[in-house]
Amino acid sequence: KVKVAALRMYTCCVEKTDYEEFFNRCHMPDTLNSWFLVAQLHVWMCLVRMRQEGRTGKYMCRYIVHCMWEDVEQRGKVMGMNSVALKEDMRSMVENFYAALFGYDEGILSDDHVLAAALWRNLFNKNCEDPRHLELLVEYVRKQVQHLDALSGEDLLLTGEVSWRPLVEDNARSILKPLSPVYNDEGL
Repeated sequence: KVKVAALRMYTCCVEKTDYEEFFNRCHMPDTLNSWFLVAQLHVWMCLVRMRQEGRTGKYMCRYIVHCMWEDVEQRGKVMGMNSVALKEDMRSMVENFYAALFGYDEGILSDDHVLAAALWRNLFNKNCEDPRHLELLVEYVRKQVQHLDALSGEDLLLTGEVSWRPLVEDNARSILKPLSPVYNDEGL
């Protein structure tokens, strides 16, 4: 059951993410590597959430990562990459994945500057001239992690079903910026 839930969670990471919006808003090229970097970010956010679910959650994390590597390999083959180039690219992706996990973990536990630096290094490959793109992604990550934290751990372990908030909210006030309280005439 946990493996099925993990596969579903990974599927939610790659099928419920609007890659075109990421590529357009963040000026990223539409490549396998860019797809992987965005997918990796979403997988990491799921790993952060599932690590809170004890031993079963950690097992689910391992299987989510396994599903990701299987998918990356399949996508490379479908794109017609030869096996030597694919193996070399995957080796590089594995190294970058674990470095990114470390950087993102540090960023989520620190302030926005540290998270922005991790996103700049990992998602943007140190190639982002517009600080608004980093600001957008920092807010996106923070609101997604908060959104995932609000989901039931028991449900996640059973179903693996995850939804994502949009990259840009229709309402400019995100869940990170709560509305100010309204007081009546009596001060209550």
